Amino acid sequence: MGTGRMTTADREIVIARNIGAPRELVFEAFTDIRHLSQWWGPEGFTTTTRAFDFRVGGTWDFEMHGPDGTDYPEWISWTEIVAPERIRLRHGEFRDDPNAFESILTFTPDGAATRLEMRTVFPTKELRDEAAEKYHAIEGGRQTLDKLAAYITEITSKGTRN
Repeated sequence: MGTGRMTTADREIVIARNIGAPRELVFEAFTDIRHLSQWWGPEGFTTTTRAFDFRVGGTWDFEMHGPDGTDYPEWISWTEIVAPERIRLRHGEFRDDPNAFESILTFTPDGAATRLEMRTVFPTKELRDEAAEKYHAIEGGRQTLDKLAAYITEITSKGTRN
């Protein structure tokens, strides 16, 4: 039935944000745990990392802590890395989670800024709808990218990248 995109539209959530920094820096914020642990997750959430290995086939095993004290086990496996333009990953609650979803992050230069697009494809429409309605994935994704933008502004204003 035409392109693959038509078949996944009802299983997708797409969030985009312009971030006022070069794409190399925005990409780096996703690839270094010292950066990632500072901004990952919606407002009020923090993360504790158990293992982090940024390479194709590598994983990030971590727990997110919600503002209400709830802990959420998380597991990300990197499936494609094309620096500094694209990252593809699988994200579930644990290794081999049958309900894991795929996210594709694209980093596109936009003048001095970077347009970051996060396209998430769920295994089923039901899982997509549950993520959107029960877990507020769209709002949470927007908050996460807002936190990334604020973090990048902070580190670029301090001039402390490394």
